[in-house]
Amino acid sequence: MNETARPDPEAFLRAAAQEGRGRLKIFLGSAPGVGKTYEMLTEGTQRAKAGSDVVVGIVETHGRRETEALVHGHELIARRIVPHQNQSLTEMDIDAILARQPQLALVDELAHSNAPGSRHPKRYQDVQELLAAGIDVYSTLNIQHLESLNDVVASFTRVRVRETVPDSVLEDAEIEVVDLPPDELIERLKDGKVYIPQEASRALTHFFSKSNLTALRELALRRAAQAVDAQMLEYVRAHALAGSFAVGERVVVAISEQPSAPGLVRAAKRLADALRAPWTAVHIETRRSAILSDAERQGLAETLALASRLGAATASIPARNVVEGLRRFAVDARATQIVIGKSSRSWWFELRHGSVVDRLVRDTGSVAVHVLPSDDDAPVRVRSRAMASPWSKPADYIMTLLAVMAMTAIGRLMVEAIDLGNIALLYLVPVMFAAASYGLRAGLFGGLASSLAYNFFFLPPTGTLTVSNPENIISILVLLGVAIVTAQFAAGVRAQANLAGESARQNAALAGFSRHLTVAASEEELMQGVCAEIARLLDVRTVLLTSSAVGPTLRAAFPPEDRMEQIEKAAAQWAMDNVQPAGRGSSTLTASDWLFHPLHTQRGVLGVLGIARDDAGLALRPDQMPLLISLLDQAAIALDRMALEEQMLDVRHVRERDRLRAALLSSVSHDLRTPLTTILSAAQELRRDHALPLAELIEGEALRLNRFVANLLDMARVEAGALPMRIEATDLFDAVASAVQDSRQTLAGREVKVDIPPDIPLVRVDPVLLHHILLNLLDNAGRYGDPGTPVTIRGARTADALLLSVIDQGPGIPPGAEYRLFDSFTRIEGNDRAKHGTGLGLAIVKGFAEAMGSTAQAANAADPPGACFTIRIPEDCIIKDMPQDERP
Repeated sequence: MNETARPDPEAFLRAAAQEGRGRLKIFLGSAPGVGKTYEMLTEGTQRAKAGSDVVVGIVETHGRRETEALVHGHELIARRIVPHQNQSLTEMDIDAILARQPQLALVDELAHSNAPGSRHPKRYQDVQELLAAGIDVYSTLNIQHLESLNDVVASFTRVRVRETVPDSVLEDAEIEVVDLPPDELIERLKDGKVYIPQEASRALTHFFSKSNLTALRELALRRAAQAVDAQMLEYVRAHALAGSFAVGERVVVAISEQPSAPGLVRAAKRLADALRAPWTAVHIETRRSAILSDAERQGLAETLALASRLGAATASIPARNVVEGLRRFAVDARATQIVIGKSSRSWWFELRHGSVVDRLVRDTGSVAVHVLPSDDDAPVRVRSRAMASPWSKPADYIMTLLAVMAMTAIGRLMVEAIDLGNIALLYLVPVMFAAASYGLRAGLFGGLASSLAYNFFFLPPTGTLTVSNPENIISILVLLGVAIVTAQFAAGVRAQANLAGESARQNAALAGFSRHLTVAASEEELMQGVCAEIARLLDVRTVLLTSSAVGPTLRAAFPPEDRMEQIEKAAAQWAMDNVQPAGRGSSTLTASDWLFHPLHTQRGVLGVLGIARDDAGLALRPDQMPLLISLLDQAAIALDRMALEEQMLDVRHVRERDRLRAALLSSVSHDLRTPLTTILSAAQELRRDHALPLAELIEGEALRLNRFVANLLDMARVEAGALPMRIEATDLFDAVASAVQDSRQTLAGREVKVDIPPDIPLVRVDPVLLHHILLNLLDNAGRYGDPGTPVTIRGARTADALLLSVIDQGPGIPPGAEYRLFDSFTRIEGNDRAKHGTGLGLAIVKGFAEAMGSTAQAANAADPPGACFTIRIPEDCIIKDMPQDERP
């Protein structure tokens, strides 16, 4: 497989684009505490000793003495102070680093979210700016912070990581895995080298369980191997290095028109899944491809479609023979495994044509070749090349004969000037002309006619086919042999040129189709362009339908169509539901005049494209299927891109609207606070002047208005994600008692029943936020509960959470409104008590609860009857081992 190679242009350009940029190195770990920061500082120290200019941009030591000792040997860039919500937060000063221009900056915790008001919302964006300035960066990252693995990690740790880094950051970086066996990490945790003892005890039973650490370790090692493999391939392609570099497995399956090909594809899929490797289904186009029957072409197209549905990349490569094409593709793809089927061939067939499998095994060197036998029940289509080649048209033979006659005439004119041997060479010209223009059989016919003409007109005795001189017999045989060989070569060149021309036409069609898709300005224009271009390229009629509440809806057509019959809509719906073709030419709903193909991406089916012909034949010729599959893939990607762009535009509008609303709420709230303060002061003066009823009225209404203003401010902070939190151990008895005391005016005339077990554990929450949650829930119960009825506060322990509920004895929650109640400015319609609220209290409850890692739920209670609002505090926020006498 050693061939003269050249650098891959795209890989070479990507490598060139990195010139002048800094180099990013990520110390990747499976969990906190494995030693990423320590390793980063150690290597930074080594670079500094080697003469490099190294600074510490930001490092979090978490109180570890050995880490702090390493930091002291480096120049520290002072952190930037960011004022936020009456607090001072510190972040990395990117401007100071850029002004300092070191050779290397050490930046800890790549996934960190910067404080509001920073230049970039994420620290990895700060790092990218440093890299663009030519500064090398060392940074640290835990595997659970990688965006693509977020759901996987949450599935077994039950912890959703909110700070993530795009996979592209990892793919562009040099990676060093900092690994530590789970048992050693657990010992470090117990020794207090990762968290303080109280937090370490809780972590050991949750995130830092041995099963979780083992799974995270496997994810880190596997993801690092994938990134390194991709970088290695990029390098060898850019530098044209030979070899498969079999660090990561890559599977290639060779498919043909044989009935056993679908089974071969499924076997390759199982192999790729077992190896967790990317795989490609490739068809090698040879001269034999031109004489396939319609049924064989249809089978080949269906096999390619099957491979695409199973997740393979597909390719069709022109080549002189299967072995050469497959070998060349395996070199380009750096394949490590080739899957090929072996058909049952007779010994006579293999004697004449050889064994593809044997030649492939012999020529592919170190690549593993998996040979699968064909299905015994499937008939093997065997056709020799000679038998399969179609006879040329009569006009081709006539033109060949005329060419031989013309060359005979030229020879007769030159017979006196040149030798007979040179005249024989002239007859090779019509042979090559016939083979190159009309195919092998016409070339062979030209060779035979040339031999007879040479004998009849030039060899004595002329005018007869008799050969008087035995030496002339050798000349005739040599001429015939040379003519046959020349015809073979010329026919091969013609077939290769036809394959290359067809491939070039398909590539040009795909490139033109792609250009039309990129200039579309709207979804309607894009859909109409898809229909028009596919109709032009394949000479068919096209329609495009998408799903809607009433079924498939016609969105575009070429030529224009007004409606679809019921059978066509049924076929389109079936194609959407099953992600398979339906209609004429398929195996489902063949009564339809249209053949529908689904347009699907990783996000699902976006619609279906229908094609039809004006005649009663198949909607599509079998040889057009590979091109159609490529066009459908491009169309689906373009539609998906357009949909994502519209969604992003909607998201930007929503964000801007929310930002303006939050700013308005904040402004209005602050403007209302000033007169409220004056009103409350005046009410207190009236109380001292013994105008008690009037003072109580003013003070009560002012306090209620003050509560509304506070809710507006709290809601603005929730939506801005700017809630200052201080998590600490909290006793629910004290929290409930304090909230009841502050709600005495709201609950005037109501009894408050507290039903909390005496052995309920402490919880790790923000006491201020929990106090606000209880105040809003008690205020809600006071307004919506029936007059004079008590309010119940109940605590309960479940297997995986602690529940704190507030129950009123009112009309309850209407069916279906349980989730809607937590939306901003939402109030129960038809309830007169709702007009006294702003509809923000429960939204604030939900926002505060989620900020602390808890959830808020609403339901109707049975005992006592009424609306029940519950705060669910998860297991990892419950302190289970603090003695009763040590509670705060």
